[in-house]
Amino acid sequence: MKKLVFVTGGVCSSLGKGIAASSIGALMEARGFTVRMVKIDPYLNVDAGTMSPYQHGEVYVTDDGAETDLDLGNYGRFTSAPLSRANSITTGQVYKAVIEKERAGDFLGKTVQVIPHITDEIKRRILVVAESPDVDITIVEIGGTVGDMESIPFLEAARQLIHEFGRQNAISVHVTLVPSVSGGEIKTKPTQHAVKELQEVGIQPDVLILRSKQPLEEGIRRKISSFTNVEFEGVISGYDAPTIYEVPLIFFQQKLDSFILKKMNVESRHAELGIWKQVVNTVKNPAHQVRIGIVGKYMELHDAYKSVWEALYHGGIANDAGVELVKIDSGLLEHADANLGELFAGIDGILVPGGFGERGIEGMIKAAQYAREHGIPYFGICLGMQIMVIEYARNVLGRKDAHSSEFSKTTSYPVVALLEEQIDVKAYGGTMRLGASESVIKAGTFMHKAYGKDRILERHRHRYEVANEKRAELQEKGLIIAATTPDGSLVEACEWPGHLWSVGVQYHPEFKSRPTKAHPLFKAFIAASLERHAKA
Repeated sequence: MKKLVFVTGGVCSSLGKGIAASSIGALMEARGFTVRMVKIDPYLNVDAGTMSPYQHGEVYVTDDGAETDLDLGNYGRFTSAPLSRANSITTGQVYKAVIEKERAGDFLGKTVQVIPHITDEIKRRILVVAESPDVDITIVEIGGTVGDMESIPFLEAARQLIHEFGRQNAISVHVTLVPSVSGGEIKTKPTQHAVKELQEVGIQPDVLILRSKQPLEEGIRRKISSFTNVEFEGVISGYDAPTIYEVPLIFFQQKLDSFILKKMNVESRHAELGIWKQVVNTVKNPAHQVRIGIVGKYMELHDAYKSVWEALYHGGIANDAGVELVKIDSGLLEHADANLGELFAGIDGILVPGGFGERGIEGMIKAAQYAREHGIPYFGICLGMQIMVIEYARNVLGRKDAHSSEFSKTTSYPVVALLEEQIDVKAYGGTMRLGASESVIKAGTFMHKAYGKDRILERHRHRYEVANEKRAELQEKGLIIAATTPDGSLVEACEWPGHLWSVGVQYHPEFKSRPTKAHPLFKAFIAASLERHAKA
């Protein structure tokens, strides 16, 4: 029978449930099992598409165009499980579906209630992901904290599935906090209360992952085991690690994978973790070092560019290099007294990521100009590519008023404009390009060298495009159109002529990068930055 693993959190939020769930997935894959990952978010939004990065971090986009929680990015980095809109469940989706069924008369006049109608819809969505014949284990992360009002229907659905599947086929993993107070004394009481709250909704955890700064001694773990009715072997010390990619190895050392499989009455071969050991060793002991300046508008919130940071680290791993991230708020570059030479001193490569809104745009344009004029490797992603084109139009074509119509409605030279101004938007599903679509790469470009092929499939999330009516003039002045859509109607990538390395792409390559297989463009960008570092 198929197996379910529910991952919940207690005490407080942001304990790392996503990393815990992803690491369990990695361990199960290392043992030869096929896994699927599901993230449940208790918020009422239908998806994360309209949420501010300050509220919820980055929006992770799947191949089928779903705008989801950033935890799906962790699933994609730690496992090979395919991800789609089915892997992201929100309260908004669930209630919307149930209300639509009620309006359509599907409930035959019955009173619609949380139990069974809402919980049945939650269970249906979970089991849809698990139903494929080749799926062995489905790992379901329930967001929020046990005790939150919003989580109650999802916990009830989990309780029902554990009861229906049986405890050998559905288990509970609970992530809790074990804090230390002044003097370094470890406190187990928060975890005891967190487990009690989970038990009160009818779920007895099989595994406890105890989050702490340092590894927990055996005595602490045994104490928690005795107070929570969790077997000692299932009480795992989830202490802070130098890199999140060490977490699967930390769990493996404590035989978490063996314990989970024993609870589910499953036998398997020994886990093959050589590639994870290699990744961690490279992160801890790199042969080289490189400094990358990231110029964006959400620098104070790390999760706003989570996939970008990780993809840069992956590029470093692929080049046996440690990557130092230098976060530069683009607003700082707009000040009249801003000294770009000082701000970019010691920077080996500059990356401008995606984003929406006018704030900080002029600073990004200055960063692109500095990179172009000083031969610093430049990587522009989505908005970062558009910035690259605007800068080129202003300072090479001499079109000083060049801009995007997103930021200036009065510009006389809109070098970037809305999608619907370029093509028939019906062919692209609406005014925003979302999800995977194909690009054709021009031979002889940095792009072609990085990918090593002519056609690629990458994920998009944007409304604005390089203006087709300006393409000819841009190309006449040397700008290289490195990739287009298959029909040539839209620009997918640009490069500067005669530059050490410069690539701007309209899509988001960071979503497809993994520590065990860096995305080709991030690998190439870090390699070029290392080359410049060696020459500096």
